[in-house]
Amino acid sequence: MSRSNLAVKSKRPAEWVDRRKTPVLDDVPLVTELQELVADLPTYGYRRAWALLRRNRNALGQPRVNVKRVYRVMRSHGLLLERRPRHAPSTRRHDGKVAVDSSNARWCSDGFEFRCDDGAPLRVMFALDCCDRETMSWAATTGGYTGDMVRDVMLQAIESRFAGALKAESEIEWLSDNGSCYIADETLTFSQKIGLKPVTTPVRSPQSNGMAESFVKTMKRDYVSWMPKPDARTALQNLAIAFDHYNELHPHSALKYRSPREFRQQANSPT
Repeated sequence: MSRSNLAVKSKRPAEWVDRRKTPVLDDVPLVTELQELVADLPTYGYRRAWALLRRNRNALGQPRVNVKRVYRVMRSHGLLLERRPRHAPSTRRHDGKVAVDSSNARWCSDGFEFRCDDGAPLRVMFALDCCDRETMSWAATTGGYTGDMVRDVMLQAIESRFAGALKAESEIEWLSDNGSCYIADETLTFSQKIGLKPVTTPVRSPQSNGMAESFVKTMKRDYVSWMPKPDARTALQNLAIAFDHYNELHPHSALKYRSPREFRQQANSPT
């Protein structure tokens, strides 16, 4: 049996030093940096913290940090989120695909509501691009969902994406559930006039609009649950900040942990 490794060791000079060992890294600066990043974002896990760190370091021209190192450092310093309990898998199946490969091909819409500290309800409706995940428009009210609210969100989305134009450049699918405000005749007629093609999910199939449902969970978990909302006026102001933060800074797993607008900028970049 060969013993070449023993022969090599026997011929090494006395001053030989094994430099193959992993260097010991100073984690203190990284811990401080991570604590500052997640101080105002208590629901962010290690992957989103890593995405924020990557963005900051890219802007400063500093070297990136491996996501595994971020996990190790956050775990050893008690910065990880608590593991969420597993829920029973849904018995409802959805074999289709909501996401699309290019922006302005399909938009989805849904609504959610929450109560302010004074008990006032606030109902929110939004339009989301099924490729880049940007919320192009939204509206909120203390009353109920109406067709006027849907049409306002539709038109604002068109104006946002097409530089103030009143009609889409090409037909865009508009995916929603079968709520009365979405399927009203006036809403369907209006949507077709501005270049939207209404598409509704099957009855009792919320997973068919899963992207909008997922966005609702994100908003409630990462923003609504901890933002100040003593009354409807304050909640509206903070909701506007939340939507802007989501579009500009929120790392999205489907976008390789880039924010929606960061993803769009890179997609539209010639390089």
